[in-house]
Amino acid sequence: MGPFAFATSLFLFLIEICQQVDGIGSKCDIYKGKWVFDASYPLYNSSNCPFIHQEFNCQNNGRPDRLYQNFRWQPTSCNLPRFNGKDFLRKFRGKRIMFVGDSLGLNQWQSLTCLLHTATPQDPYISQRVAAISTFSFPTYGVSIMFLRNAFLVDIVNEKDMRVLKLNSIGNGRNWKGYDVLIFDTWHWWLLTGRKQPWDYVQDNNITRKNMHRTVAYKKALRTWARWVNLNVDPAKTKVFFQGVSPDHVDSRDWADPTAKTCRGETWPILSTEYPGGSPPPQDVLKRVLRSVSKKVHLLDITRLSQLRKDGHPSAFGYGGHRRNDCTHWCLPGVPDTWNELLFATLIQT
Repeated sequence: MGPFAFATSLFLFLIEICQQVDGIGSKCDIYKGKWVFDASYPLYNSSNCPFIHQEFNCQNNGRPDRLYQNFRWQPTSCNLPRFNGKDFLRKFRGKRIMFVGDSLGLNQWQSLTCLLHTATPQDPYISQRVAAISTFSFPTYGVSIMFLRNAFLVDIVNEKDMRVLKLNSIGNGRNWKGYDVLIFDTWHWWLLTGRKQPWDYVQDNNITRKNMHRTVAYKKALRTWARWVNLNVDPAKTKVFFQGVSPDHVDSRDWADPTAKTCRGETWPILSTEYPGGSPPPQDVLKRVLRSVSKKVHLLDITRLSQLRKDGHPSAFGYGGHRRNDCTHWCLPGVPDTWNELLFATLIQT
């Protein structure tokens, strides 16, 4: 490609990005809207994304219906730009993006890697895991998408053969430095009890307890994370996002359906703009903490739009098959693809 052709191509690309931003509009709340049927969705086929983890690959696990893949998020006051993987890779050439959190962060990371790979299937990719960091990179563009599993964000430390959840310690933050985009999430592991709970004691400052109200502990941990952001993030170099609380659908009373029990068997979203169960308390806690952060943090406010998708979970078609009923994670293709469309829209706005 000659210099003139390259300049023309770049100019047209910049015009396209400006049109996308203009289409969103500074006053448009892209998180307020409803789900609409769109036969042009999904954005990719799971068979073209061979690295999808088993627990998210619902079609490969035998889910018989496909309609849940054909819904698009439609904001009330504007149009959401359709995700364009090639544009994403061009815009973030040479950049490093890291997801930090639990398996819902993994769900979104896997979605983004599938969206990008299927947009440029001819380009090579490298998928590897070193210690706790999984990396998916596109050498042609110099783009790397990382995932670091850290379900609580704060530290769990072994002390005298006991696992202590330290609400005021965030030594793991040393692994988050030097990235161009950071996307955090946490909540679901805070609810685990008994043998599934990965800690024995919880420490708040100098007080160690056997237990603590989980929402209170969650809030304290978020405040520790907020202090880390204030002390360590340079907004001119790093954009920070926090994924809103991803809802589960384990109790049909939350969506006012007496004929159902859980997400199992659900094949249709809620097509209204509101969710009968209202906002989950941890989402309200998260919003309050984010307002206290002095550095710019973007909330990926995916909670309500995801609440409307009782049909989007693996249920009996995730890891473990019919022996389990997963109403927490999401099928791919599926709802996390919309989370990444919202991420992309926010990134091109900023």
